[in-house]
Amino acid sequence: MNFLAPAAFLFAFTLPVVVVFYLLKRKRVARVVASTLLWQKFLAETQASAPFQKLRRNWLLILQLLMLLLAILALARPYFAAKTGHSRLRVLIIDASASMQAVDENPSRFEVARKQALAWVDSLRDEDKMVVLQVAANTEVKQSETSDKSALRRAILACQAVDSPTRLLPALKMAESLIRDHGKESNPEIHLFSDGAVPDLADFGNHTLPLIYHRIGHSANNLGITALDARANPEDAGQRALYVSVGNYSTNQLQTDLELSFDGKLLETRPLTIPAGQSSAQVFVARQTHDGVFTVRSTLTDDLAVDNQASIVSLLPQPVKVLLVTAGNKFLERALRAAPNVSMAVAGDCTDTAAGFDFVVLDGITPSVWPTGNILAIHVGNTNWFAPPTALEAPSIVDWRATHPVLRYVGFDNVQIARSLATKTPTWAVSLVDAPQAPLILAGELGRQRILWIGFDPLDSNWPLRVSFPIFIANAADWLNPASVRSAELLVRAGDPFRYGLTAATNSAQVVLPGGAVEQLTVDPKATELIFGDTFRQGVYRLRVGTNDTQFCVNLLDAAESNILPRDTINLGTYSAVTATQTRRANLELWRWIAAAALLVLLFEWWYYHRRTV
Repeated sequence: MNFLAPAAFLFAFTLPVVVVFYLLKRKRVARVVASTLLWQKFLAETQASAPFQKLRRNWLLILQLLMLLLAILALARPYFAAKTGHSRLRVLIIDASASMQAVDENPSRFEVARKQALAWVDSLRDEDKMVVLQVAANTEVKQSETSDKSALRRAILACQAVDSPTRLLPALKMAESLIRDHGKESNPEIHLFSDGAVPDLADFGNHTLPLIYHRIGHSANNLGITALDARANPEDAGQRALYVSVGNYSTNQLQTDLELSFDGKLLETRPLTIPAGQSSAQVFVARQTHDGVFTVRSTLTDDLAVDNQASIVSLLPQPVKVLLVTAGNKFLERALRAAPNVSMAVAGDCTDTAAGFDFVVLDGITPSVWPTGNILAIHVGNTNWFAPPTALEAPSIVDWRATHPVLRYVGFDNVQIARSLATKTPTWAVSLVDAPQAPLILAGELGRQRILWIGFDPLDSNWPLRVSFPIFIANAADWLNPASVRSAELLVRAGDPFRYGLTAATNSAQVVLPGGAVEQLTVDPKATELIFGDTFRQGVYRLRVGTNDTQFCVNLLDAAESNILPRDTINLGTYSAVTATQTRRANLELWRWIAAAALLVLLFEWWYYHRRTV
């Protein structure tokens, strides 16, 4: 037997007081009252001159002591814990993503989640075991399987909320493997403390997962910046165009001032009103004379502050040197020359001289020497990028990935193709344009080399006659441009690693964090790339490697995370879901039974008196 309030046993010191009252001689005044049988004998006692009398056997005294003992036991709240033949395993998953910093809970959602997790540790039985996982952009094991409550408390208190989005799938797979090792006899449970702002879990379809979802949060008063991009102004090459998307995820219309600054200097303030549940796309135009950082900030005070600001490194556009290896294609040549900042040379083969170009276009020609830089390969099949392709006659285009930068403003309606090469999509690439049988255009990064592969010859189609063809070539030139690649690498989503190519041997580097703290890094002198993973805070970072000083920006820019409305249900796969529960650990308390026993004693006394007097 255990007790929830053992301090109630201090009332046991009142038991001697009852006995003392029976030792004392009392002077009484006769009153007519409705009395029970036991009181009659007590009132018949004679008065003595001594202050104390001999303690006699008195049933009323015994009953009063018994009633007081029962009352003390009831206040101590005894209970019996259920007994099982095996220790139980509990896996706690604490959501530490950006949305958990919302302050609709006091002091924040994350602190409420941590408090609830600590309560589960306190209710852990001696033979039970628990695992603590922290999930955000990455899943971190804060405490491996243990029964040590002190270690579990330290692990939960060591959890810290970060500015990154939630990636719950790896955490669920890890928890699933942990409970699978124990088997069903351990009655395992997975407890998720989250607001439900998680991405789609369509790839995780476990119908029997013992997941208990503890929903945190109750409102969604938030306006957040969800997209930011900087490009050359098409109307003025000396200006930059900043594309910003701001979403209102509350139930009310919100007003804010959107501020644009460059290297800390305020350039423009724009009032903005966004209806509930809608987003607004804004375009800022600013003149730029040197490389720097543009920052967009919303002045509205809402429940989530981390998405009220975003920054991007903007590099001045540089001329792009392109080598076109072709047997003759006027449509392709004109499209490349029309692309912004492109300086093009034409050759019949690719040799070592290709090293001086930013990227190479292979138009149906297998080169004598494969370039090491970025490549646009058109109708080239003799390569080790994938398995040898096969011929495909008259493929029809059924789908294309419009969200990819290469296909921005590009459509393939009414594009007909006579023949193409067909292959399976390799692991390093994604399919941009699909036929029913195979992908027609692939894009990806192999090592640090960007590759864009077109399986068909544009001259074997009517594509060069469509307006989408020159737009595609301009997008491809921008995507393959090493300067654009570098610009893209300087914009990092919170929680993702920052990669920096090393051109010279070095053994140390340092990163200045947004708060001003400096983190020293040890680098392998033989390494060709530096990877920095501590990008869990939003802001501008500065990397120093030797004499090189590089700025990069870390932002949230996640619409799912900015939508802080707590979800009642989390979908697991297509046909399975888990609903938020308010279930809490409960023990079988006995105080009610003790109070009932005290009532039975009173009823017995009442019955016995009336039985004797009737």
